[in-house]
Amino acid sequence: MSDLRPTSDTPGLWIGNGKAAAVCHCGASATAKGDDQVRCLVQGWEANHGPAHQKGTQ
Repeated sequence: MSDLRPTSDTPGLWIGNGKAAAVCHCGASATAKGDDQVRCLVQGWEANHGPAHQKGTQ
């Protein structure tokens, strides 16, 4: 199985075993380690990147 972590060519959010990584098509990226940091990364991703970029275009 290939690595499913996001890259600039394939942006997105990846979460696995207490770690997370996010790369947005706008160029922003972040990593997190530990439950609290992962939770914050996911909340930031949902609020500011990924689907949040599409809210104004629908």
